[in-house]
Amino acid sequence: MAGKSKAFDMELFFSALADMTRLRLLNLIGNQEVCVCYFVEILQTSQPKVSRHLAYLRRAGLVSSRRVAKWVHYRIVVPADPDAAHLFGEVRKWLAKDPAMKREHKQLVKVCCAPDPPPLLQGAPRPTAVCGQSSTC
Repeated sequence: MAGKSKAFDMELFFSALADMTRLRLLNLIGNQEVCVCYFVEILQTSQPKVSRHLAYLRRAGLVSSRRVAKWVHYRIVVPADPDAAHLFGEVRKWLAKDPAMKREHKQLVKVCCAPDPPPLLQGAPRPTAVCGQSSTC
């Protein structure tokens, strides 16, 4: 039916949050837009695995994607359901306080702002909120 929004899927929401890799991705995204290549570098896992987890988060309505040439960028989407939005905000605050999550975010900043990025990231657009730069590496 045109114009009717999709009902909130509570099971999918909680399933999306029930995986450590997806929680790590949400933490790395934070309040910015991040290219998939940075997730691969920081998590030290394959691009297909990262993409599968991001697709799961997208199906749950927790992230959106945007393609620019060969680069795919992800950002957080706050759920429209007010209870889910509140819970999601609390989960994100909790992640931001976790020591391991803090280390990974610091690693993102270090890699993002490095004058000589790893080969996988050469030419990749930098997350602006991390470095304060909008240029590519």
